[in-house]
Amino acid sequence: MTSGTSGNGLTYRDAGVDIDAGNALVEAIKPLAKATARKGSDAGLGGFGAFFDLKAAGYNDPILVATTDGVGTKLKIAIEAGEHGTIGIDLVAMCVNDLVVQGAEPLLFLDYFATGKLDVESGRQIVAGISDGCLQAGCALVGGETAEMPGMYAKGDYDLAGFAVGAVERGQQITGSDVKAGDVVLGLGSSGVHSNGYSLVRKVVSVAGLDYGAKAPFDPTKTLGAALLAPTKIYVKSCLAAIRAGGVKALAHITGGGLLENIPRVLPKDLACEIDAASWQQPPVFAWLRKTAGIDAQEMARTFNCGIGMVLVTAPDRAEAVRTVLQSAGEQVSVIGTIRARVDDEPGCRVVNTGRW
Repeated sequence: MTSGTSGNGLTYRDAGVDIDAGNALVEAIKPLAKATARKGSDAGLGGFGAFFDLKAAGYNDPILVATTDGVGTKLKIAIEAGEHGTIGIDLVAMCVNDLVVQGAEPLLFLDYFATGKLDVESGRQIVAGISDGCLQAGCALVGGETAEMPGMYAKGDYDLAGFAVGAVERGQQITGSDVKAGDVVLGLGSSGVHSNGYSLVRKVVSVAGLDYGAKAPFDPTKTLGAALLAPTKIYVKSCLAAIRAGGVKALAHITGGGLLENIPRVLPKDLACEIDAASWQQPPVFAWLRKTAGIDAQEMARTFNCGIGMVLVTAPDRAEAVRTVLQSAGEQVSVIGTIRARVDDEPGCRVVNTGRW
């Protein structure tokens, strides 16, 4: 009789799927999910679905807002470096930062974790990061799916997807429709590369012949892997505070497409923004990337956040008040540009003074 079989018949474990490991992971992560409980949800795991009580959460006439996203090839660095503790924060951040730009408060989060062979400890570390991200965003981790799929993924590989739902009271959505020429553009500092552009980052690392276990050239206090895995900043609580204080007309989460592509998404078509690259200090990783690979400044601005992870647009007479609220919430805030009329077919965003990059 072969090991793992029952009688002469094959078992699911023989096919590469370990139900017991899956159950062990569920038990290991139950306290992590429970820690994220909030009004409207108990964040318990184990059911076929999760209930959420909008009335208990304090809403009267809410509109739901939903987002989904992943972490991209940043996962490859986590896998190669063997560091899984913060990638879950990235997963949450990529979803909830997209919710808050609509004026929505994140309420609940679900994850999808797929791998070729389940390792309980690395899975627990990943979900611990997701739980941490949910706590930072103030939303409940109400469930998810763990899929063990032998033959689909190479040994050690895994993939993550996240799903977030938030709410905003009817009439309080932020759409950018009232943005006007002369409005002020505020930028919130990023923690680094966040979760976009990692195919290019990994190419730069390869061209430079570096190992993720070596000291980071731009931060010798950390390994290259740890430095590049700095988690995406979650801007939810600070931006909600600014929104509730009044005066925020539009927000843009700076993800894939960088500054050049994301800011125009929240502006009326007849307006453009001009960003002054000399108005904030970039994290050193960006200068290293540009110098090592000779990346053009405009390509940097179209690929990376370049040190600005979130952008807010406000009227000039509210800019200082909004800035004060954001700084009180712990953000690094810079006045990075202005809104003006868009001329003919010019781009919706232009970055000037890139010489210091």
